[in-house]
Amino acid sequence: MGFLDKARQESSFSEASGGNYHYVVLQVTLKEKFLGTGSGNLTELEQVINRQAEKGYRLHTITTANGGSKGLGGGDRIQATMVFEKLE
Repeated sequence: MGFLDKARQESSFSEASGGNYHYVVLQVTLKEKFLGTGSGNLTELEQVINRQAEKGYRLHTITTANGGSKGLGGGDRIQATMVFEKLE
């Protein structure tokens, strides 16, 4: 058994609903638009939610945390953590 196999058994590692899990936890980083206000990648968040819905999961919980400014031009980063629940 290799290191990754052991890590998968001992942690909350998930392959993002690649298996038959009851819950899946995913994170998406929302970046502020370069010009103006609001998030520049809400469509990415929407795609992640829809992809999980197609696999038979529903969004159970979403939380956000402010990641501060990074990179050229700054801009806030918001880390969205989502818990999806398998529909039976």
